[in-house]
Amino acid sequence: MRSAVELIVTAVPFLLLWIAAWVCLRWSYWLSLAVAVPAACFLVRLFMIQHDCGHGSFFRQRSVNDWTGRIIGVLTLTPYDHWRSSHALHHAGSGNLDRRGIGDIDTLTVREYLAASRLRRLAYRLYRHPLVMFGLGPAYLFLVRHRYPTGPAFRRWRAWVSPMATNAAIATGVVGGMWLVGVGPFLLVHLPITLLASSIGVWLFYVQHQFEETFWAPDGAWNMPEAALHGSSHYDLPMVLRWLTANIGVHHVHHLCSRIPYYRLGQVLRDHPGLKDVGRVTLLQSIGCVRFALWDEARRTMISFRQLRVLHRPAA
Repeated sequence: MRSAVELIVTAVPFLLLWIAAWVCLRWSYWLSLAVAVPAACFLVRLFMIQHDCGHGSFFRQRSVNDWTGRIIGVLTLTPYDHWRSSHALHHAGSGNLDRRGIGDIDTLTVREYLAASRLRRLAYRLYRHPLVMFGLGPAYLFLVRHRYPTGPAFRRWRAWVSPMATNAAIATGVVGGMWLVGVGPFLLVHLPITLLASSIGVWLFYVQHQFEETFWAPDGAWNMPEAALHGSSHYDLPMVLRWLTANIGVHHVHHLCSRIPYYRLGQVLRDHPGLKDVGRVTLLQSIGCVRFALWDEARRTMISFRQLRVLHRPAA
């Protein structure tokens, strides 16, 4: 019942705000864009519900979780079944230097970066640039990359079922929306909401794992509890933002036990107050996380390209 209420108080406001943004087009597109901001936040919250469904933690029945996630995936442009598989791999190897590359943000160590070719370094620096990481990157991820399976799954025909079914449902929804409100109005309303929500989503995921005192270790020194508690942050957001992001900021607890639904994560912090300060990053501090780009194995901390020039000037 609690999960059903959470779904209703997220989906209904999103729909109403979408309609409000469309109505505002009659007076001002800037007003419509202003309404698009909270609409994007509710779309992010819908993604978090889809996220919990993928972990089997939202409803008791797996089938209800899966079909709820698949339907929401049409709105979030995310093929639920394919994403669930890659996200499970992310949880299984988060913080493991030998299991990077699936469901996470590409991260090089200082040694790997210094040993890379100039072209590889340039590509990595572009990838890490804020305009790419939080602008072009999220748009590419949700509009293009989610349209087909990636990695080893690309060669398995079963892996294509989820993306293709989601693509068909998205196409049906887009055509239906354009038929109801018109091609131009639909794009003017839905595209900004989608792009803003995708950037917010990537930002949240970035801060959850790319903070200064995060955890990375080779396979032999890696263990799940330590990686969960110290490789994932407690993104301590103001109350309104915490609600809109469905407590995803309590990410260290989520990685330690992903079967806890998001609306119980706050209770975990109240029951275990010692967890509040583990990997804590405030909203103001999170802005500084943008500069981090490399894992320094010697100092066991994330550093920026500027710090690299100072620490490794001869080698660089």
